[in-house]
Amino acid sequence: MSTVSILIKRNTKLFFKDKGMFFTALITPGILLVLYATFLSNVYRDGFTAGLPEEMTLSEDLIQGLVSGQLISSLLAVSCVTVAFCSNFLMVQDKANGTVKDLRISPVKSSVLSLSYYIATLLSTLLICLVATGLCLLYVVSQGWYLAATDVLLLFLDVVILVFFGTALSSVINFFLSSQGQISAVGTVISAGYGFICGAYMPISSFGEGLQKVVSLLPGTYGTSLLRNHALQGAFAEMEAQGVPVQVTDSLRELLDCRVDFFGHTVSEPMMYLILGGSVAVLVLVYILLNALKKPR
Repeated sequence: MSTVSILIKRNTKLFFKDKGMFFTALITPGILLVLYATFLSNVYRDGFTAGLPEEMTLSEDLIQGLVSGQLISSLLAVSCVTVAFCSNFLMVQDKANGTVKDLRISPVKSSVLSLSYYIATLLSTLLICLVATGLCLLYVVSQGWYLAATDVLLLFLDVVILVFFGTALSSVINFFLSSQGQISAVGTVISAGYGFICGAYMPISSFGEGLQKVVSLLPGTYGTSLLRNHALQGAFAEMEAQGVPVQVTDSLRELLDCRVDFFGHTVSEPMMYLILGGSVAVLVLVYILLNALKKPR
């Protein structure tokens, strides 16, 4: 077994054995699902009904399908990044407790050590987020299922890409951390702030014009929009099948950030994937350069 495989196995085992890191990462999607379903479902419902003409009514199942689609897309958009930060805190803990010094005086190359942290974080985050996606789909089944098989597959694809993005982002930021206090501070900021800047907690359409332009520069915005599109596509199609005018569904798509404008230009789904993929490549390159240029103490 190669050195990198041994280190990946070691990092993955330590993450799942560390009850603090593991349960924090694991319960984040579960807590968000409960909180969203309890407190935000009525807010989402009011938003949908307010966007419909007064003379138009929708079935309760269809409204629930719309609400659950918005809910799970918000949850997954946040979880894919916040869980990645939790999983990647092992790298910082090794610095804080001095373990990394023992690893670096061994024949293990610094590049191999950095790669093992990245891949272990990616695998752990993928496992948790894919399980969270399954739980979200079970919730949608209980509320009102309108998703096609293609929508489900695209949802899983969106989650995988966002996990790659979250892992790359957390690797770059955590590179500069070296203490437990810094872990707590960064974890708090990411958990509290990321959902707002990616449009998960509040639709970007509700922001001011200047803030909308700023948010359109952030890759996470497009990850949220992709999840929105694929979680709500089936419900929108059912609305149109029941005779709801296309103008109404289009206005709802804009309200819920299924369509994102970049300085006046609507960004297509293929372009959203390209933006996310390019962001992952850039962040990985930055992480490689940071490790390559770091001077040993």
